[in-house]
Amino acid sequence: MNPWNTKKLTRVGMVVVAGALAVGMSACSGSTTASSNNSSAPAAPATSAAAAAPVGENFGSGCASVPKTGAGSFQGMSGASVANAASANPVLSTLVAAVKQAGLVDTLNSLPAATVFAPSNAAFAKIPADQLKKVLADKATLTKILTYHVVAGKKLTPEQVIGTQTTVEKGTLTVAGSGEDLTVNGNAKIVCGNVQTANATVYIVDTVLMPPA
Repeated sequence: MNPWNTKKLTRVGMVVVAGALAVGMSACSGSTTASSNNSSAPAAPATSAAAAAPVGENFGSGCASVPKTGAGSFQGMSGASVANAASANPVLSTLVAAVKQAGLVDTLNSLPAATVFAPSNAAFAKIPADQLKKVLADKATLTKILTYHVVAGKKLTPEQVIGTQTTVEKGTLTVAGSGEDLTVNGNAKIVCGNVQTANATVYIVDTVLMPPA
């Protein structure tokens, strides 16, 4: 059973997220991949996760909400493990609180490689407060939902992430679209993609993903 009434969230959610994350992305536009902007330049060898993902490869209107400097910036997050990186980004504060509540901080930080679909604060704001409170108090349900947002073993590029992916929760999710217009499971939009951390590639989404019943 879906504990968060996704039909209701679908009707309400698009209105809520517009005010929180729909901002222009001048710093990130036109830079889906480094190769498209620097086709004539030889690729530098990647010696670390941060080196493999220089600032500028991110895409989506929500990227404008990410801090420009400091630990929560793209550059700052690139040197930290994923849960620690998220904790420095104010766009993901509700997710970080949920991860802590579920006791998953060390689990996420210790993954050798992963792809994380990270719900923004606006995504959680779509959920009625009483339902959110109930799920946060149910560790088993919360863990199931959060691990459904994680694909272990792979740092998927924007090209690789398209298709069906198997999550840590053992369910599958499907990313569809092209270029900067990508959705997850048909209704969650990737609002800031290809965000690099030391052990994961993060795709910030505007809707909390629900595992199959």
